[in-house]
Amino acid sequence: MNESLERLTGLLRKEALQILRDPSALAIAFVLPAMLLIIFGYGVTLDPHRVALAVVVEQPDAVTHSFVAQLRGTPYFTTESFSTIQSADRAFDADRVSAIVWFRSDFTRRLASRGAAPLGIIVNGVDANTARLIEGYLQQTWANWLAMRSRERGLPAGLPIDLEPRIRFNPAVRSRDYLVPGLIAIVMTLTGALLTALVIAREWERGTLEALMVTRATIREILLAKLVPYFLLGMGGMVATLVLAVWLFGVPFHGSLLVLTGVSALFLLAALGMGLLISSVARNQFVAGQIAIIVTFLPAFILSGFVFDIGSMPWPIRLLTHVVAARYFVATLQSLFLAGDIWSVILPNALALAVMAFVFLGAARLRARKRLD
Repeated sequence: MNESLERLTGLLRKEALQILRDPSALAIAFVLPAMLLIIFGYGVTLDPHRVALAVVVEQPDAVTHSFVAQLRGTPYFTTESFSTIQSADRAFDADRVSAIVWFRSDFTRRLASRGAAPLGIIVNGVDANTARLIEGYLQQTWANWLAMRSRERGLPAGLPIDLEPRIRFNPAVRSRDYLVPGLIAIVMTLTGALLTALVIAREWERGTLEALMVTRATIREILLAKLVPYFLLGMGGMVATLVLAVWLFGVPFHGSLLVLTGVSALFLLAALGMGLLISSVARNQFVAGQIAIIVTFLPAFILSGFVFDIGSMPWPIRLLTHVVAARYFVATLQSLFLAGDIWSVILPNALALAVMAFVFLGAARLRARKRLD
């Protein structure tokens, strides 16, 4: 027993020194996550702001001026005035503006005589999601302007309904609060699966694992020596990402740190199991990296609910997401950050992660042999 512990301690020391002397491993574990966090925190947003908007007013008057002022008072648009729809169309075709609001010459007269007037809206539909959001912003601005106009004239609202919208879990409606928590899953996938697969494949290429095979160390001790340092490295990356998310980007965290640590550990064990399994199949860095990206990183990015809503995917793709470990982790992260300890969400996802960790680590252990073939 003492001899086995001494061997394991020596192997762990060797792995720790190897990580400390490997700039690429430290870069993947800490520098790359920080870059991803900055890019997604500052550069990537699903909320269109300051959309370039062309405003065509064929017959300016107090009514059209009031509505244009309402548009300029929102944080969603930057307006540019045009006198004709033809000049606005040219700006639209040149991609100088993303939408057009068109007040025809008879807008005020028809509004006064009939109580309603057609308002032309043209939206760039290349990005369908952004187009729907812009359309929604314009409709909301139009509704607010009509309500304000009715109050100023002492008229009742068009419908006997007083809406009181309340948004739960993300009241600021910031996509950053939704995206940044999911980045923890991406960071831990990089550390657990991609980094582990690359490092072990590199050792096969350099022959250091072959030298290790001829020692008295058992295969279990070798696997433990590989798992423990990268487990600690991955948990360190999780803590760093959590601190940056809360401190730098102001993302709220309503859950328990203990629950976050436990679920993160389960996900990291599953990711490490995938990395070990990949390295047992591919003993070349290039091949191991390609497999890790295709099998772990891309599914974690696309099929986990990190960016794209799983419920909006076709049913065959939704079915496929159930074998992606990051799906369960992202759902738990979003719950812990934005809602709190919702056990009906946490427990099923934690159980799924535990099963996947057991399966991947078990498969890696079955594949591991103290043989060179």
